[in-house]
Amino acid sequence: MLEGRRLLRVLRRTVIQAVPTILGIVILNFLLLKLAPGDAADVMAGEFGAATEETMAMLRQRFGLDVPVLQQLLAYLSNLAQFSLGQSPRYGMPVSELIGQRLPSTLMLMGMALAIAFGLGIALGTAMALTAGRWPDRLLSVVSLIFYSVPGFWIGLMLIVLFSVKLGWLPSGGQETIGAGLTGFDYILDRLKHMILPATSLALFYVAIYGRLTRAAVLEVASQDYVRTAAAKGLPPLAITLRHIVRNALLPVTTLAGIHLGGILGGAVVVETVYSWPGLGRLAFESVMRRDFNVLLGVLLLSSFLVIIANTLVDLLHAWLDPRVEVR
Repeated sequence: MLEGRRLLRVLRRTVIQAVPTILGIVILNFLLLKLAPGDAADVMAGEFGAATEETMAMLRQRFGLDVPVLQQLLAYLSNLAQFSLGQSPRYGMPVSELIGQRLPSTLMLMGMALAIAFGLGIALGTAMALTAGRWPDRLLSVVSLIFYSVPGFWIGLMLIVLFSVKLGWLPSGGQETIGAGLTGFDYILDRLKHMILPATSLALFYVAIYGRLTRAAVLEVASQDYVRTAAAKGLPPLAITLRHIVRNALLPVTTLAGIHLGGILGGAVVVETVYSWPGLGRLAFESVMRRDFNVLLGVLLLSSFLVIIANTLVDLLHAWLDPRVEVR
C-alpha cells in the first residue's frame, strides 16, 4: 500500500512538470523553424520551375503563411488546444493521420534498439566489472570504444555490406518483403529480419555508453558495506551480483536511458534513411527538405511526449528499485 502511494506521488509530480515543459517546447520549436529560410510555397515553386508573384501569394494564403509569425503561433496553439496538429501542405492530409501511419514503425524500431542497447550494455558492463583489470575487461573496453567512436551511418552501411551483400542473411532495407503475401508467423519473422540491421545500427552507440556506465556503477556498488554484509551472511555470489549489485547499479543506467530516448529518435533519422525504413525519422528528414513545418512540428512534439513518458517510467522504476527514493 505504501509502495503504491510512493509511485503515485512520482507520477503526479512528473505530470505537473510536463505541462509547462511541453508548452515551452512547442513555442520554442515553432519560433526556431520560422527563423529558417524558405517555406513550403518556395519549395513547390522551385519544383515547378517557376511561379508568378500571384501564384506565390495564393500558395502562402492557402497555407496560412501570409500572416505575422505571432498570429501563426496563436493559430497553431489554438489547433493544439483542439487536439489538432493541422494540415500538411505537402501531403494534403492531416498531420496526425500522417504521423499515425509512420509511428508504429518507429516505435518498433526504437523499442528493439533500446532492448538491444540496454540488455547488451548491462551484460557487457557487468562482465567488464567482474573481470576488472584482467584481459576480458580490456578486450570488452576496446570493443565498446569502437562502438562509441564509429559513426552510426558507417556502421549501417558496413552491416549491409556484410550481412546483406556478402552473406545474404538479412535484407538490406525496407520494412517487409514487397509482394511476398506473407501471413501469420512468416509475416512476423519477415518483419523481424528487416528490423535486425537498422535496430542494431541504432543500438551499438548506446551499448558502449551503457556498458561503460554499468561497469563503473557495478564497481562502486560492489564496494558498499551492505554487499560485504550479504557475502558475510553466506549468500551465493550470483544472488549477491543480481539482487544487491546489479539492481542498485541500474539506477544511473535507467536515468541515462530515459534521457537518450530523444537521441535515439534523432539517430533514427540517419538509420531510417540508410535502410529506407518508413518511420518518423525519415518523415522528419523529408519534411525538413520540403519545408513542411507542420509535419516537422508534429514529429518534434511527439518526440517530446515520448521523452517525457520515458522519464516518467524511469522515475517510477527508480522508486521501485530503490525504496529510499522519496518524493516531496
